[in-house]
Amino acid sequence: MPKCTFQDIKIAGMVTCVPPREKCIDDELALFGGNLKQLERLKKTIGLNKRRVVDAGTTAADLCHVAAQHLLLSLGLEPGAIDALICVTQTPDYPQPCNAAVLHGRMALSKDCAALDVNLGCSGYVYGLWLAHSMVASGGCQRVLLLAGDTISRLVHPQDRAVAPLFGDGGSATLVERAQGAAHSYFSLQTDGRGYDQLIVPAGGARCPHSPETAKVLQDEAGNSRSAENLFMDGAEIFNFSITEEPRSVKELLEYARMRAEDVDYFVFHQANRYILKNIAKRLKLNPAKVPMETVERYGNQSSASIPAAICGELAQSLKSASARQLLLSGFGVGLSWGSAVLEVPRLKVCELIDYTEQAASAGDS
Repeated sequence: MPKCTFQDIKIAGMVTCVPPREKCIDDELALFGGNLKQLERLKKTIGLNKRRVVDAGTTAADLCHVAAQHLLLSLGLEPGAIDALICVTQTPDYPQPCNAAVLHGRMALSKDCAALDVNLGCSGYVYGLWLAHSMVASGGCQRVLLLAGDTISRLVHPQDRAVAPLFGDGGSATLVERAQGAAHSYFSLQTDGRGYDQLIVPAGGARCPHSPETAKVLQDEAGNSRSAENLFMDGAEIFNFSITEEPRSVKELLEYARMRAEDVDYFVFHQANRYILKNIAKRLKLNPAKVPMETVERYGNQSSASIPAAICGELAQSLKSASARQLLLSGFGVGLSWGSAVLEVPRLKVCELIDYTEQAASAGDS
């Protein structure tokens, strides 16, 4: 799509919720045939370490719900203050209805509140922000609540070492609202559907329904076990796509916004893995101190929740203390799709990463 500009719209607050259950790659040595050297190499180069995953019975909707409740309570907003609810996820509770409708009911939002899902993963948070900005800019919405979350750990086979140690779970809530005088925001969204099969769950949808055949677990030549109902990722192709399209997209958006890399306080990329993040930063000649990279090592690749997780986990203190920060956000992956945004984030009252169990218990949402 053509690049676009918004004004008089701001992010008012953000909360990311992670499950308490932690897995560590050090405990999965058997997955790598007992090869300790290979394990250490993966930890050092790819950044595989720890990840947070949900227990049975907990969904992305649950994580997003807790994040949203905490955000609205902290901002002192009643449910009736929300004009639209957007839910970005690829792991919904049901094939239908959409997660947004389910969460709309759980949160007791107004009947005049629009609610819809966006079926995107790694680029989904930026796409969701663009959609929220568009809804406010249209004049029909004062406040839009953006929920972005996934439980990709449920889609991977535990014996697929290509993806099992990488993906974690998370849910987020971001409030986007009209604010007279707010700085300009710039967006660029792109897609290359020719690469749709490079990151895919092949079976389970209308094209290839569940069956005994699709449930069979097979082993590939690299020793990875999975069924057609599990997530498949062509790691080499995804890496090449990421380090080719991302730097180009970021450069083009900065040029469109008439900004230099030096004008940006932080570059928050989708937390794919440390190797990809370092390569993107290197190609853009960015100061490593401006590129959060620790989130993926602490929580795993959280798909649509990874950018807000990095913001809430690594940048919270900076965003709470400064008058304003210039951020460049960029997500890339499944689709293939990618999107970038440059926006000024004012001093935030709420920017937190919270634990699901504690917050759910205190809210009576266990």
